Amino acid sequence: MTYVVTGVTGRTGAIAARTLLAAGERVRVVIRNPAHSEGWARLGAEVAQADLTDAQALTRAFSGAQGAYLVSPPGYALEDIYRYVERAANAAALAASAARLPKLVLLSSVGADRASGIGVIANNRTMERRLGQLGIPVAFLRAAYFMENWSGMVDSVRNHGILPSFLAPLDRAIPMVSTLDIGRVAAETLRENWSGARAVALEGPEQYSPDDIARAFEQTLGRPVRATIVEESSWRSVLAQGGRFSEAALAGFIEMTRSLNSGHITPDSDTGTAHKAGIVPFSEIAPALLDLRPSA
Repeated sequence: MTYVVTGVTGRTGAIAARTLLAAGERVRVVIRNPAHSEGWARLGAEVAQADLTDAQALTRAFSGAQGAYLVSPPGYALEDIYRYVERAANAAALAASAARLPKLVLLSSVGADRASGIGVIANNRTMERRLGQLGIPVAFLRAAYFMENWSGMVDSVRNHGILPSFLAPLDRAIPMVSTLDIGRVAAETLRENWSGARAVALEGPEQYSPDDIARAFEQTLGRPVRATIVEESSWRSVLAQGGRFSEAALAGFIEMTRSLNSGHITPDSDTGTAHKAGIVPFSEIAPALLDLRPSA
């Protein structure tokens, strides 16, 4: 049996593929750039080249597979980011049907149960709704806030002992999860059997506030680290640094962050969804984010 894994140039896809390979499974990774194929071939994975909006190429990648793990392409630099993900959702659905894919696991997000006010998480909802129409077993991993999202703040932590936070208030704990847990759970779910569509709210072993994250960095570095709020009036300019986000994506991130802070986006609203806790605490992630040890 072969399992297909997309998103292997990112965190969760790479972990899922490695977890399956370590379990002795046959793995076919889907990449867009052939320059990224050599390392996976050395690990023993089959490599398929496909853009995630190309239904024909995805059909070839899915053909003969027992199941697939799908990470929707972010497209954050695109102004038509939402239309782009609609095309990816349609391509994946057409490919899964044409290839007669037996089951599929999708990386989704907390908040995908909400119909509005969720910003860029609307793309996860789009993927869920389209793939949920396939009539095959599909599992939506509605992941909590990524622990690795704090990686963009580590320069300030290392150089100034300050942890800038878009999340507020600083003492309010919310569910967070490591991409290590997401990739592992995705691989484990692929190897399970189930019927119909199901959603799993996935979070870490405990909840964290920005103050908790600052304390974890402080313990790792052995010197004081203090969390401070990034005022909403500065969100756009801070997010725009580096030019990675289009105006549409910036607006989507701002709406998402407002909803996280207001409690509109929360696993508690996701009634009827199974909840699963990961095993990786932030104390294990902090050293890797600070470049004090290699990440897994």
